[in-house]
Amino acid sequence: MRHLLLAAALCCACGRNTAAAQAYRVEAEPVELSVTRDNGHADASGYSVFRLDDRFVWGASAIRGEDGRYYLIYSAPPAGVHAFDPAWVLGSQMGLAVSDRHDGGFRDLGIFLNPDGFRTDSSAWDAQTVMNPHVRKFDGKYYLYYVGGVDPGNSRIRSADGTLPLRDRIQQSLRIGVIAFDSFADLQAGRYERSDVPLLAPRTRVKPDRIVDPSPDGTRPMPDNIIVVNPSVVRRPSDGKYLLYFKGNMYDPTWRGVHGVALGDSPTGPFVPLDREVFTVETADGHKSSAEDPYVWYCGRDSAFYAIFKDFTGAFTQGEPCLAVMRSDDGIDWELPDTSLFMKKQLLLPSGDTLKVARLERPQLLTDAQGVPLVLYCACAVSEVNGRKDSGSFNVQIRLKERRPSPTAADE
Repeated sequence: MRHLLLAAALCCACGRNTAAAQAYRVEAEPVELSVTRDNGHADASGYSVFRLDDRFVWGASAIRGEDGRYYLIYSAPPAGVHAFDPAWVLGSQMGLAVSDRHDGGFRDLGIFLNPDGFRTDSSAWDAQTVMNPHVRKFDGKYYLYYVGGVDPGNSRIRSADGTLPLRDRIQQSLRIGVIAFDSFADLQAGRYERSDVPLLAPRTRVKPDRIVDPSPDGTRPMPDNIIVVNPSVVRRPSDGKYLLYFKGNMYDPTWRGVHGVALGDSPTGPFVPLDREVFTVETADGHKSSAEDPYVWYCGRDSAFYAIFKDFTGAFTQGEPCLAVMRSDDGIDWELPDTSLFMKKQLLLPSGDTLKVARLERPQLLTDAQGVPLVLYCACAVSEVNGRKDSGSFNVQIRLKERRPSPTAADE
């Protein structure tokens, strides 16, 4: 296909089941990048690409700053020491980039959180690794939601030999935190508010084996089971509540990524998680589908919430693995729209060709004041990155645009 249509998936982008829904569609514009291939690996560079030679750039979230420029907060484990997996667990860092435009051309400003990278550090709950940046602005103040972790050690392990590898121990410690700041100049200078305890931590730790600090036998697992990651926060206009979405891990009996939502009265909580799952879809054989990386936003033009996320298997869209979309009236009960495909794992090039990529995930949006998407930011890799030690990943910025169809005779 020449265009990556978001079409009915972005009936989500305001006006589903209304006259406005039929008035336009949204499509991805071409990305400005070039691909080089060497020794079986592929890398990308260009205006629409934010990458660093010495780091695995991954998830990133963008927002307009107080100075009118656009800031990209990114996560990036150092390259050259470990392969991407486990590097993202063992010492991911968080940095800042800036551009005069929202759709690319970002210039790195450096690392501001966890600068010591892989060095062993147990001084705080998030001292060893930080990731999943998600930046929002509420009432004139910026809030950076993120995930952090630290090695809990081997003292409370249930496994065959009473130990777990370092990677597994840190991964099972992941929790959600928040940093509040007034300006990006303050963020760079370290002038921000950060709690000494996580904003949200798991209530249950249920897993048959290979588990840190297991819950008592017979405990019913909650959506915030073992870990809480992938934060996305939105304010609900109907009552002013803040909704914090997260992912946990379920084993029923094999691994499944599950999502939950916690409610709070302020951007910094406290947040109280509900006991029920959200974004859950059952397949025809009764299995529940796995997903991750939800980005939730509110569209004022049709008074509805929308969520895009990584569909691991294509179960949400009845197709191939991709980015999928769901819709909700209250932010709690979710449904699949008629077309639940948000974007395939491919990019449109200026030539009109499409570039299939191995990874396209961690979606984050920049929207206008009404909640209409303008730019999609995704972690991306042209070729598989898990086994690579070099900087084989990047964040891609994808412009989105309205496309109004010509009026039909019935419309006239």
